[in-house]
Amino acid sequence: MEREDFYGSGTENVGALHDITVEEYGDTPAITMGDRTMTHAELRDRSAAFAGGLAERGIEPDDRVLVYVPNCPEFVITLFGALKAGAPFSPANPQYQSRELAHQLTDSGAEAIVTHESLRDTVADTLEETGLDPLVITVGGGREDDVPFEAVDGEPLCVERDTDDVATQLYTSGTTGKPKGVLSTHGNLRAQAFAGLDTGVDDPDDQRTLVFLPLYHTTGVYHCTWQPLLKGGHMFLRNPDNWDPADAMAAMEAHEITSFNGVTAMYVDMVNHESFGEYDLSSLESVGEGGAKMSVTVQEEFESVAGVNMYEGYGLTETSGATHAGHESTFGPRLGSIGQPFRMTDCKIVDDEGNEVKTGEEGELLIRGPHVMKAYHNLPEKTEQAFDELGYFRTGDLARRDEDNYYEIVDRAKDVVVTSGYNIYPSEVEDLLREHEAVTDVAVVGVPDERRNEVPKAFVVTAADIVPGTDVTEDKIKEFALDNLAAYKHPREVEFIDELPRTASGKVRKIELE
Repeated sequence: MEREDFYGSGTENVGALHDITVEEYGDTPAITMGDRTMTHAELRDRSAAFAGGLAERGIEPDDRVLVYVPNCPEFVITLFGALKAGAPFSPANPQYQSRELAHQLTDSGAEAIVTHESLRDTVADTLEETGLDPLVITVGGGREDDVPFEAVDGEPLCVERDTDDVATQLYTSGTTGKPKGVLSTHGNLRAQAFAGLDTGVDDPDDQRTLVFLPLYHTTGVYHCTWQPLLKGGHMFLRNPDNWDPADAMAAMEAHEITSFNGVTAMYVDMVNHESFGEYDLSSLESVGEGGAKMSVTVQEEFESVAGVNMYEGYGLTETSGATHAGHESTFGPRLGSIGQPFRMTDCKIVDDEGNEVKTGEEGELLIRGPHVMKAYHNLPEKTEQAFDELGYFRTGDLARRDEDNYYEIVDRAKDVVVTSGYNIYPSEVEDLLREHEAVTDVAVVGVPDERRNEVPKAFVVTAADIVPGTDVTEDKIKEFALDNLAAYKHPREVEFIDELPRTASGKVRKIELE
């Protein structure tokens, strides 16, 4: 079967799906952050007016809208509003520095950028660096030529879209080169919307979700935002920069939270906190974890106190979110497993020659289905390389499955460091560090970390006339990275060495670095 067979014809803009939700849940709360609460009807009306406001300012269907804000209700309004305007929504990590933001802005060709007053200086630096002049919409105090977010308020609009039209353009880094724009269609999002109807919450009318994960991320935008709101759920939104385990547990108790998704570090923090066990977490019905393997001890301790089974899930930006999850599986969550594939997920495990392996054997996980991306933006060769001849997406992850069709991720075929749920591609950090005047060669690897799973460590070879520790220090290398990359990417350790171990063909033998 060809990939194109998954993309049919349709006229439904997925932004309109929420309008159906509003018919039953209009008066119920949709988003609460601090002392702000917005009902589903208010979200529908504000997003439709935002869509109209974009159109009145010249934003047309297929123009990209880059969103560079921290977690806030305006992020969600922009998501629904951009969908209704037919303008692909492209969220950027609010931790990005100008160097990183410039690539996404340039590559996407965004005609508008929605930002926040706390990030406006970085946007100014980026626009100066790139010479671009998009419409700048600012939440909070902006600059003279900015459009205040609340002023984007036009005649309500929801344009007609086809299934194959692009809905979102999230970015994912690769093991080499710049981050790639992932084109997810209205059909992709529709598939994920209905795949997530069963969340493990007994009464979907009473779903209350605590959201600490960053909304720009695949899990944050699709599974913590898109799916719960389409079901009429209530998001209790937090800024991940203000993560505090006691605050999280207090919120779970106070708001009787039924659903929570987190990364390993969050559960480690809660279990290790002195107040763990003092809060009533019995309202929790669906607790998910992803991004890294969970410690069995931590998982069992959290489950014993909360009285709920934790499930692990799996998905990628290229699959528009989850493809497997424990709570969707026949026999429920299974420790160490990502669960069974969703019914819409067609997957297989293959060897180096592309042949399917036997049950219990390891190989690369390949995935096909209506939730798999249309393409990488403006990268036809990389798109072609990402799929096999039958249209299966090559995940780059090594997996195996058992006799009950439960899957386990056993390793990463790609060179990637996973820290607190964030993917860090060493090549990006290495490319930056090579720009430092004292560095002639560098290799970045992941080293174990009890809380974050692993953290990046840089092995640095300095120029012949540079004395490590005197002319350049570990702290200077770290500061250089912090000044140019999102904070989570900077190497937590730096070690100066005389030379990097290499193979006969010149490739760095990272297995010898630790």
